[in-house]
Amino acid sequence: MKMCLVNSKILRQLWAVVEQTQSSTLLGLSDPDLVKLLLGQIESNKVLNYEETRSLTDYILTRTLLIRDLAQARLAS
Repeated sequence: MKMCLVNSKILRQLWAVVEQTQSSTLLGLSDPDLVKLLLGQIESNKVLNYEETRSLTDYILTRTLLIRDLAQARLAS
């Protein structure tokens, strides 16, 4: 299994972006577009180097189901 090395500050930013993004947006995007959206939001606050971008991309791709589950739960409540 490939290890994703993303620092905790960037992870907190990512999950804050997930929480702030409309559920319908998170559910309506394809996986590549979801990654692009989330990365873009993170990069608007902090410039990521190549390794950080690659690791964060891998991290998001392994958590797309969780992201969509959280979005679906928000819609249901």
